[in-house]
Amino acid sequence: MTFSHDVFLSPFSWRYGSPEMRQLWSEARKRQLWRRIWVALAEAQQAAGLVTVQQTADLRARQDDINLERSLQIEAEIHHDLMAEIRCYAEQCPIGGGIIHLGATSADIEDNADALRLRDGLNLLLDRLRALLLALADRIESEADHVCMAFTHLQPAEPTTIGYRLAGYAQDLLADYENLRRARGQIRGKGLKGAVGTRASYAHLLAGTAMTPAELESRVMAALDLPAFPIATQTYPRRQDWEVLNALAGSAMTIYRFAFDLRLLQSPPLGEWAEPFGAAQVGSSAMPFKRNPIHAENLDSLARFLAALPRAAWDNAAHSLLERTLDDSANRRLILPEAFLAADELFLRAQRIVAGLRIDETAVRRTLDTYGVFAATERLLMETVRRGGSRQELHEVIRQHSLAAWEEIRQGKPNPLAGRLSADESLARFVPAEETRALLHAEDYIGDAPARARSLAGQIRAALNP
Repeated sequence: MTFSHDVFLSPFSWRYGSPEMRQLWSEARKRQLWRRIWVALAEAQQAAGLVTVQQTADLRARQDDINLERSLQIEAEIHHDLMAEIRCYAEQCPIGGGIIHLGATSADIEDNADALRLRDGLNLLLDRLRALLLALADRIESEADHVCMAFTHLQPAEPTTIGYRLAGYAQDLLADYENLRRARGQIRGKGLKGAVGTRASYAHLLAGTAMTPAELESRVMAALDLPAFPIATQTYPRRQDWEVLNALAGSAMTIYRFAFDLRLLQSPPLGEWAEPFGAAQVGSSAMPFKRNPIHAENLDSLARFLAALPRAAWDNAAHSLLERTLDDSANRRLILPEAFLAADELFLRAQRIVAGLRIDETAVRRTLDTYGVFAATERLLMETVRRGGSRQELHEVIRQHSLAAWEEIRQGKPNPLAGRLSADESLARFVPAEETRALLHAEDYIGDAPARARSLAGQIRAALNP
């Protein structure tokens, strides 16, 4: 079976995600893991005296000889992918082929392989997220004192710093990192429990030997370095998939917010931030001047897709009726690899954006000069009240001047607010005009934001380098 761009291919097959993540979720990798589990099972059964050394050695010798073409040929006839792989493997192993899968049900193999892929995928994503967090820590430290205008309700509010704004995303991503670590540490396989989880088949096989079904399972899972759920039916609890996808969707939520903010800040009316833009990059097919934020938009698009996947995993877990239904099988072939590939692309692309993020100081200064004085009126109000003024009366004075200044800005004129306030006699009774102008200088009205941004960068480094 071959594929080309003459037929539909998932964008995850070539456009999004890394080759490493694609290989991990490949059909060949899945079958390699199946064979690894069959070998581990045969070795445990050899220790129990059920199979011979020669049979186990034969399986081990052909463990990596995946023949996908032959297996798919068999599957086309029998319509069972795992049984097709067993028959393909058995054809390659004239001595040991007859004992492959002895006592097992399909999920004893498939679910343990899926658990291994979940764990390996999380390991890879944790490496990606670690690189993103370290890139953010670098930018937080370099921009900790870089004053800019903050916005609430998409309206200019008070000054902040670029480093402090970045620290908000980084704080959430650090929580996402811990959630992914926790999810990775809780991965469990089904173990070896048979058709409905009772281990009846293994108990029958092992009758008269010195090995119990629990000991057989323990040997196999130790060989896989994978703990097992103590209770499982025909499958491992599908809640595990939901918990992993929830953790991935949580990190996508944080990246979505960062990317959306970047899109706003990259809009020319603000123009303060910009994602990397190549010298030969084309922004629009119709408008040659465009510099569309394609990378940030891509992040939001993939994050939105990833956010939808936990719902399917929720249904799989909730609808796992009695001991097993198969209505999860088809969608798990989609949602598990696609969730990991989407997260992979999100982390890699976000890291490149953060590392190459461009800050336009002219635009930052323009926004701050235009709107910063409004924010600093809070400081002026507090100082006049400290010196005996009425907060309510002077709040109204400042509000009236502010509204008049907004109107002049709307008409394209310079901001007159500092001049209007410093000339107002009701304010001058408490604060002289020169001091009023100094209080309205917004750049030093940022509290301890730079110190706390730097502190978070330090926390990130400590968490990632314990």
